[in-house]
Amino acid sequence: MLLCGVGAGTVVLSLAVGALAGFSVGRSIAIGFYIVGSLFLLFGFFMGNRGPFRTNGEPSGFFAPRTVRGATLEERHESINSSALLVTIGLVLIVLGLAVDPAHKLF
Repeated sequence: MLLCGVGAGTVVLSLAVGALAGFSVGRSIAIGFYIVGSLFLLFGFFMGNRGPFRTNGEPSGFFAPRTVRGATLEERHESINSSALLVTIGLVLIVLGLAVDPAHKLF
């Protein structure tokens, strides 16, 4: 469901930008899939590399010290699972871009 929504949004936005820039339909969709897929890979990488500590509440002022606590097991699992989901969606979008790109033939 998430992949379909992201893919459809990418196609619509790519067609609009491609029409303004004068690119062909296939090329604009492929470039859109490349860009959005790369962003998903980047976000997934940074989400998966969160440290083992979390902030403990909000600081009371701008210069107030923040206290930290260790991440719970559930928070660590959520971080890894979210990262895996984003990386997988990113890879699928890049492969879709390769499949529809008229500049490069897969076979």
